[in-house]
Amino acid sequence: MYHHFVPFTTLRQQPTIVVDSTANGAALVLAHWRGAPTPVPLRDDTSAGSVLRALRQAALPGLPAAAVTANHFDVDGFVGVWSLLHPELALQYEELLRLTAQLGDFREGIGAGPLADHALQLVCWINAEEKEHFYPPFGAPKLRRREDEACVEKFEWFLPRFAEMLQNPESGRIAWEPEYRQVQQASAVIHSSATQLAHYPEIGLLVIRTPEPVPYYALFGPTVDYDIVLSIYEGQRYELEYKYTTWIDLESRPTLPRLPLNELAAQLSAQETSAHRWTFDGITDTGPLLRLAGKTLTKVERYADPDQRPILASSITPEVLEQTVVAFFRYGYASIQPRRYWTWAEIKAAGQPESVGE
Repeated sequence: MYHHFVPFTTLRQQPTIVVDSTANGAALVLAHWRGAPTPVPLRDDTSAGSVLRALRQAALPGLPAAAVTANHFDVDGFVGVWSLLHPELALQYEELLRLTAQLGDFREGIGAGPLADHALQLVCWINAEEKEHFYPPFGAPKLRRREDEACVEKFEWFLPRFAEMLQNPESGRIAWEPEYRQVQQASAVIHSSATQLAHYPEIGLLVIRTPEPVPYYALFGPTVDYDIVLSIYEGQRYELEYKYTTWIDLESRPTLPRLPLNELAAQLSAQETSAHRWTFDGITDTGPLLRLAGKTLTKVERYADPDQRPILASSITPEVLEQTVVAFFRYGYASIQPRRYWTWAEIKAAGQPESVGE
């Protein structure tokens, strides 16, 4: 079975498989996006995982479509597209590709060992080469371009080069090593006595107290099975974030719906005596942040690692901040049970005042 990549804008010109995206007119959708029409037997935590499931079902309707596309470039979507173009090699390296997609999309821990190490190298290689040759994630609008058009150049560059990295990661060491070493060093801090974790599994919250902001691949390392992360840094600097695991349809476990953060921001602003106020992103953002406002962050800056953006000092003590956050989510989730496959309409309804705390 032969597949080839086509630009997303041409998907209706021929039968096309859509990966990590959704679109009317697709022959087959393989995506973990909320509400995407991925066939039930192929649902997976990552879109690449759905592709790998599909490759084991040769008689699957829509799979014979030769054209493959995605409306954006990221690690998960790229791995999915590449796997359809190289099915035999993809199945040979299935476990590694699954780990790579999970790390790239959720940025959470994937364990230890040679495969996890290789996955981190692959993700760091993609990040480095993307930064060297192209615009950053979510950066197309700054170039006055649409992502579904601009990302074609990324796919065309990475698709013929990825197999070599998969089979011989040393070939890309010059590119992947700087970020890889940075993540390894930061992970050592996260897993040391310098960092303390507070677990609130009933509300899906993990509180991480660590000296300084670190890359997401390190910060989110211990956050598997958690969907909200409160980062507490020295100097009373804080960020709270809903992970991407609550933007997509997670297959492996139930989740709680995102709650609007406006009321929590208002509570914190009422306690704040500095010159700044607490701000928040909407629940449909891929990774909503709640933080003390200084300069308004762009989407590129919000997606970038925490150690790449300014985090202001608050007047609120860590203890009070944690208590306020925990109380907010306990109240908001008091009458809501976690489950799979929330629709956006259900998520928005769950966050309405009459629904919260009933």
